[in-house]
Amino acid sequence: NLVESGGASVLPGDSLTLSCAATGDLRSIQVMGWYRQAPGKERESVATIRSVIGETNYSPSVSGRFIISRNSNTVFLQMKSLRSDDTAVYTCNARAATSTGPRDYWGQGTQVTVSS
Repeated sequence: NLVESGGASVLPGDSLTLSCAATGDLRSIQVMGWYRQAPGKERESVATIRSVIGETNYSPSVSGRFIISRNSNTVFLQMKSLRSDDTAVYTCNARAATSTGPRDYWGQGTQVTVSS
């Protein structure tokens, strides 16, 4: 189970941190990440972090402005210098290894609105 929090309406240039708390058996989780979907657009990957080695990956559109991190069962997305095109529903994802292959788990999403 994944529960996000931290979404809000902010001004351009502001900072915001999203949190995603995972419950259940976390041992099989290989990767956790944040995705977002803006109105009229497809869902896109924002940032991911691997469980064992902590390797991170970012979308070019957020690289240098967003930082993903993980502390035990919680994944954070620190967002700085927010722009209007960052407006979207942000959803947490966890990919777990199962006996039948990888399985994705999704949170309910949290709205981030950047507007003056």
